[in-house]
Amino acid sequence: MTRSLDETGWRFDNTYARLPEPLHAPAVPVAVRSPAVMVLNEPLAAELGLEVEPLRNDAGVFVGMTLPPGAEPIAQAYAGHQFGHFTNLGDGRAILIGEQITPVGRRVDVQLKGAGRTRYSRGGDGRAAEGPMLREFLISEAMHGLGIPTTRSLAVASTGEWVMRESPLPGAVLTRVAASHIRVGTFQFAAAVDAPGLLPALLTHAIARHAPEAAAAEAPAVAFLDRVVEVQAALVARWMLVGFVHGVMNTDNMAVSGETIDYGPCAFLDVYDPAAVFSSIDQHGRYAYGNQPTIALWNLTRLAESLLPAVGGDEDAAIDAVRRVLATFSDRYDRHHLAGARAKLGLTTEDPDDRRLFGDLLGLMSDTAADFTATFAGLAAIAESGKPPNDEHADGRFSAWCGRWLQRLAREPGGTTTAAALMRRSNPVVIPRNHRVEEALAAAAAGDLTVFERLLAVLRDPFVETPANEPYRAGPPPGCGPYRTFCGT
Repeated sequence: MTRSLDETGWRFDNTYARLPEPLHAPAVPVAVRSPAVMVLNEPLAAELGLEVEPLRNDAGVFVGMTLPPGAEPIAQAYAGHQFGHFTNLGDGRAILIGEQITPVGRRVDVQLKGAGRTRYSRGGDGRAAEGPMLREFLISEAMHGLGIPTTRSLAVASTGEWVMRESPLPGAVLTRVAASHIRVGTFQFAAAVDAPGLLPALLTHAIARHAPEAAAAEAPAVAFLDRVVEVQAALVARWMLVGFVHGVMNTDNMAVSGETIDYGPCAFLDVYDPAAVFSSIDQHGRYAYGNQPTIALWNLTRLAESLLPAVGGDEDAAIDAVRRVLATFSDRYDRHHLAGARAKLGLTTEDPDDRRLFGDLLGLMSDTAADFTATFAGLAAIAESGKPPNDEHADGRFSAWCGRWLQRLAREPGGTTTAAALMRRSNPVVIPRNHRVEEALAAAAAGDLTVFERLLAVLRDPFVETPANEPYRAGPPPGCGPYRTFCGT
């Protein structure tokens, strides 16, 4: 028996589509030749309240040829500072089809990425290729497995058509799920457009969706900014603690929800290097790994500027109010980062020397090009042994550091067993190693999704050593050379 889409479990609403039209435009997903589901995120489908079986056989819904009941397809307008330069943008190849209401009452966006031209395509074809869409599916699920707030990928569907880039590539559409797609750049757009009431309408919507407590504040715009500063400080700290490099932290790629969004030129560190840059277009290192906290504050400052008209009152007082909020970012980031650093070292109590202890380890890792993930993953076993390892590198400095650290652990109330358990919960044994990601995508391009599926299964459970993930723990083999990523457009 064929189920209708109603029986599949779609429960759509369209609150963003009811905002003033300068913030969005109607959009129609393009029809494609022969859609087919390549990969379906069954755990996420269940969270959304969707029936998996009918979705497996309904590729049309994942390319936009069959719309769920209540869908109201739109493309969202936004602006952005791209590598520091302001420009008007918008969804040039993404279409928001609606907001799903989950069984627990959570509201999430459902967006089709690669579904065809929109008003904001700026001469582009609005399409996407299989490789980048599978890559976003893989990395976003890995981030979810690591416990880092992120957009999710519900499905990738092939289109049966080619997209033209430097060479013809097989086309695909990604179905992305997000708390919302409201970006810092969305507020920049609303502030820049000469449309009375546009910024207040967007702010009211964003507050209701992401910071309802701000609605009752004396200055809701300032309270909203405070909330976004907090979630972004926490998010970037988590990136840094797992060696994640976003690669393109433009203001249009910072979501006010505090979720990681857009997985174009991102990558994970193999060896620890604060100056690591993987994006082929980041020629000056603006978005290098070590620069991410600074860039986050720069982006948040652009948000604060956009919100000034909504703060109200005297202009100087409004500027002072948002500056006070922005001034809290560094302390908030440091607090989140240090809490995560302590967990990675197995520490539950606080000591004034903990920051230096963690920093000294990073310094040793930098000096010796040590593997970021493997170094931290190995600490639990050292703690359980109770003695520093034989140090083959760094002239004995790692053994000396371990001695200091073990002395610090000795002051912990729970002992080494508790400390080791905390470290194993905090230090992944597997990450999306860049060479493994490329291996999976190459196999998929050749028609074999099993390599992709095995890697995906491993990345969904990254903290426990298993026979299945043992082959995925090591860094790249010799001769791999520098890793480079590309935008995916």
